[in-house]
Amino acid sequence: MVSYGLVGRHLSHSFSKAYFEKKFVDLHLEEHWYDLFELHEITELETLLNNNPDLHGFNVTIPYKEEIIPYLSYIDPEAKEVGAVNCVKIVHGALHGYNTDIYGFSQSIKPFLDTNHQRALILGTGGAAKAVAYVLQKIGVEVYFITRSEKKAGNYFFYDEINAVVMNAFKLIVNTTPVGMHPEENKCPEIPYEFFTPEHLAYDLIYNPEETEFLKKAAALGAITVNGLSMLHLQAEKSWEIWNS
Repeated sequence: MVSYGLVGRHLSHSFSKAYFEKKFVDLHLEEHWYDLFELHEITELETLLNNNPDLHGFNVTIPYKEEIIPYLSYIDPEAKEVGAVNCVKIVHGALHGYNTDIYGFSQSIKPFLDTNHQRALILGTGGAAKAVAYVLQKIGVEVYFITRSEKKAGNYFFYDEINAVVMNAFKLIVNTTPVGMHPEENKCPEIPYEFFTPEHLAYDLIYNPEETEFLKKAAALGAITVNGLSMLHLQAEKSWEIWNS
C-alpha cells in the first residue's frame, strides 16, 4: 500500500482527501490511500510516522507550515527562503520539505493581475502569507501585511489602521487567514469593505465556502474576486509531482 495524507489541525473542512482519492480512482491506483492526520501539537508527528510506515509523503496545513521545518532533513531552497513548508516527501525515512503554495498562488492569480495591482495588502502573517508575499515580491508588487499581534517591520498595519486612504493605495487584497472558513461562514476579516472599488482584486485562499463573506462584500462593490479552489488544485498537482519525482 502507498499512503499519503494531510497534516494539520481541524481538518474536517478539507477537500484534499476527496481530491486525491478521485485522482487515485482516475489513475487506477487501487493500492493508494490519502488520510487526514489531525495533530493537536506538532510533537505528535513522530508517533504519526511510526504508526504509518507506508506513508510516502504528506501535505501540511494550518498551523504547522512553519513548525514542521525543524523536523526536515532537507528543505527546498524556495521553501527555505519563504520560511514555510506545505509538502513533505519521505525519502528512506527522511523528511524533505517543499512549498507548493508558491506555484499554486502564482499560477492562479496570474490571469487577474493588471496595472492597478502594484501594491498588495496581505491579511495574516502565517505560512501561507509568506508564500503569497514571496510570489508577489518576485513580480515587483509592493507588499504590506495586516496583523493582530505585532509589527515586525515597517510594512505592517494593524487592522484598525486600515482606512479609505490605505484601501485606495492598495488595490490587491489577499486573505490568508482562516476567518470565514467553514463552518464559520458568516465571519470575515475586519477591514472597511465600503472602500472596495471595481479596480480592486480580492483574493481569498479559502475554498470552503466557495464564496466567503470577504469575497461577497468585495464583489458587492464591483471588485474582481478569486477564491482558493484553483490554487488548491494547482498545489495538489505539484505535490503529486514532487512525491513521484
